[in-house]
Amino acid sequence: MNNQKVRKVVLAYSGGLDTSVILKWLQDKYNCEVVTFTADLGQDDDLALIREKASALGIKDKNIYTEDLTEEFVQDFVFPMFRANALYEGYYLLGTAIARPLIAKRQIEIAKLVGADAVAHGATGKGNDQVRFEFGYYSLNPKIKVISPWREWDLTSRNKLIEYAKVHNISVPQDKTGEPPYSIDSNLLHNSFEGKVLEDPGIESDYSMLQRITLPEQAQDNPEYVEITFAKGDPVSVDGTKLSPANLLRKLNEIGGRHGIGLVDIVENRYIGIKSRGVYETPGGTILFHAHRAIESITLEKAASHLKDEIMPKYAALIYNGYWWTHEREMLQALIDKSQESVNGIVRAKLYKGSVTIVSRKSDNSIYSQTLASFDDENYNQSDAEGFIRINSLRFRV
Repeated sequence: MNNQKVRKVVLAYSGGLDTSVILKWLQDKYNCEVVTFTADLGQDDDLALIREKASALGIKDKNIYTEDLTEEFVQDFVFPMFRANALYEGYYLLGTAIARPLIAKRQIEIAKLVGADAVAHGATGKGNDQVRFEFGYYSLNPKIKVISPWREWDLTSRNKLIEYAKVHNISVPQDKTGEPPYSIDSNLLHNSFEGKVLEDPGIESDYSMLQRITLPEQAQDNPEYVEITFAKGDPVSVDGTKLSPANLLRKLNEIGGRHGIGLVDIVENRYIGIKSRGVYETPGGTILFHAHRAIESITLEKAASHLKDEIMPKYAALIYNGYWWTHEREMLQALIDKSQESVNGIVRAKLYKGSVTIVSRKSDNSIYSQTLASFDDENYNQSDAEGFIRINSLRFRV
């Protein structure tokens, strides 16, 4: 982007250190008008304070956009993903990855609204988010100019970034130890943490950075039961109380958090080829994942269930790698959504010190037959299984 003239740019702005430095840098480097966009995805940021920060850096009020997108985020992005039981590399519930398509979508919409010819983000040149944002931008507006400061500037370390901030009177946050904080991404689905001691996968973290959950060993000694009602694969109520998508996830976060549900400490493979360690806390999402699989277990036919399991890794990788706005993801989504037409019912889960145990599942659409499953069933001729086995084992015996 260095050689391209930019008139107006829409910056994905969190109000934190990185994007505040980027805001100032864009003004100095490109001498362009900057529009800030802050998406409230349930991360509990003070949007009024973020507006003040942008204003203090010279952004006009008309160019400061802060929007509550929590309901859209959960309804149109999180829930469709959970219909697929999506897990990346066996552990990661894709909390950061699923937020990027929505932010990119709204950035492009605002760029069109204000007549901007460019968009910018604060993702580093080592991470996945640069790919996710930019794939989203180009999918929705192939002609948009994209500025990625971390790939352009000479602020190549955290220390240089902090020095730049101090020179330009940009506040530098500190954690409880007086050091720069972990790299944190938060939304209603999860919190993620990277950096500092986590950069060494051989060192155990003390998990002092956790914000959403109690450590399992410190959680209450009494288990708690929660009932989730599903309609066409989506959760619609908790303990009999119907809730909006965002409020339902908030409720499950609250319940799961006090029982230490949803803590993972993993090393994952980034799309660009780097391995990275992250700590994630996803209490409500973890409960939903187990509950959804449980209701599917009695409402989905075997072949359909196994087909979903086969395509899930592909679907999860598409989201992780930034391909939400693609035909292949939409095609898989159509298949997944078709499978959910009869995924209705109630799941009861027991929560205790970090574990989610499904204790019951009921559905008017259940295809589970207690009669067939019973050892006392006299209508099933067990000798019929001999022919089944002989035919299917023929290739072993030839």
